[in-house]
Amino acid sequence: MPSPLIEIKDLSAGYGGHTVLHDVNLTVYDRDFLGIIGPNGGGKTTLIKCLLGLLKPTKGDILFFNTDAEGKSRPCKSIRMGYLPQYSAIDKKFPISVSEVILSGLAAQKSLIKRYNAAQHEKVQQIIAKMGLEGLENRAIGELSGGQLQRALLGRAIVSDPSVVILDEPSTYIDKQFEARLYQLLAEINKSCAIILVSHDIGTVLQQVKSIACVNETVDYHPDTEVSGEWLEKNFNCPIELLGHGSLPHRILADHHHHDHK
Repeated sequence: MPSPLIEIKDLSAGYGGHTVLHDVNLTVYDRDFLGIIGPNGGGKTTLIKCLLGLLKPTKGDILFFNTDAEGKSRPCKSIRMGYLPQYSAIDKKFPISVSEVILSGLAAQKSLIKRYNAAQHEKVQQIIAKMGLEGLENRAIGELSGGQLQRALLGRAIVSDPSVVILDEPSTYIDKQFEARLYQLLAEINKSCAIILVSHDIGTVLQQVKSIACVNETVDYHPDTEVSGEWLEKNFNCPIELLGHGSLPHRILADHHHHDHK
């Protein structure tokens, strides 16, 4: 049985007195690949903000664990997390290079007055090579394609050797040529850490992840990806459409209306 990394217990959260998530219970395990799906306004973003410490829950607890040298899981105050934000959250006009973006993922490991050391710069070069960004080190992020920017930000998310990497709607980077390579990279990353992938593209999620959590004010967890269309309709409370992309069928949410709780 894999060791737990994160335990969410009876969590409720919201904004301005309005509760978005109610009594959520969820465990993320070491080297899990958890897909978080659900309708817009259902609370996916709220849950991620709670995990990242950006939003304080109104009720419940988030517990963290690390694995000691003997392989035993022990409680701890926090774990190292990497985060790939949504494309819309990126300021592409910000004057920062690919190397600087990835290097910023190590900011928590140095004091404000010290420079990055040689080992940290070497780690960045290794990540640049792993992401296939050689030759673009000094390129400003505003000059990158969607796929290149995604790789730079994914590099930033993993450069600190986190216990878990959280990806928020990675398909919004719109570089379909890179999509297959992205999931190859994630499979490699998953060998050494857990991944939480947030997406409304159910078809992509079901093909890649090991477990599924459907977030729609509460959480319905599946420890595997054998999820029926009927289960999706019931738990999304929304119509599901099956779309063909080449030879790959993709299930997505059809047009519907929810109160926007994000």
